[in-house]
Amino acid sequence: MSVLVCFHAHPDDEVFGTGGVMRLAADAGHRVVLVTATDGALGEFPDGILTDGETLAERRRIELDRSAAVLGVDRIVRLHYADSGMAGTAENANPEAFCNVDVDTAAKRLAEVLREEQADVVTIYDPNGGYGHPDHIQVHVVGKRATEIAETRNVYETTTNRDHMRRLMEANPHWGEEASPPDMETFGLPETEITTVVDVSSVIAAKRAAMEAHETQVGDFGPFLKMPIEQLTTAFGTEWFRKLRGSGGVGLTETSLPL
Repeated sequence: MSVLVCFHAHPDDEVFGTGGVMRLAADAGHRVVLVTATDGALGEFPDGILTDGETLAERRRIELDRSAAVLGVDRIVRLHYADSGMAGTAENANPEAFCNVDVDTAAKRLAEVLREEQADVVTIYDPNGGYGHPDHIQVHVVGKRATEIAETRNVYETTTNRDHMRRLMEANPHWGEEASPPDMETFGLPETEITTVVDVSSVIAAKRAAMEAHETQVGDFGPFLKMPIEQLTTAFGTEWFRKLRGSGGVGLTETSLPL
């Protein structure tokens, strides 16, 4: 049995980037650990969805538990840092926000988990955090440092295939009607920099169920939940990574994580 540790910024981030590989790892009998940096308290949510006296952080904790169960996660570790908010918002200046914490202090906390679990593979984000969110960028910085401290052998950056997404948007222009399209020049990584492409189409039903578990994040997931399963598989049936550390050559060399 190997141990996969996935480090994410907020509750619900696990669904897109590593939801499929976590479910595949669990199905293969490996141990899966999910670490979240923040409680996601600054996320947007629909009016009236919270019960009286309930906070968004409390609800997102419950949602994460449900999503993790669907994805086969054995353990959730919450680091309890404050949500930094989207880039350019006033919350970025909060000294307690995750984007402002001391990197080595946070990295040592994560490294303790990696050592305790004897992690074989760790996933973090690419240097731009996928799309530039301050907490995602800090996950890359803290995660990279933590794996150095823990001397983790196999480290992978979770990312999005920028060229694949560009092709999907060109083929489905109506997607842009649901929300503002991302800046594709900074979104994810180009195909030429991706080393690992994992087919997770066999567990796409679990990814959809994990999305449904995050009811407060319907603004993010809503358009995708309406997709026919074939279209959802085209969009999210593959997960992409760039090898930061591990055995093997450069370029596109892998179709699975080394578990």
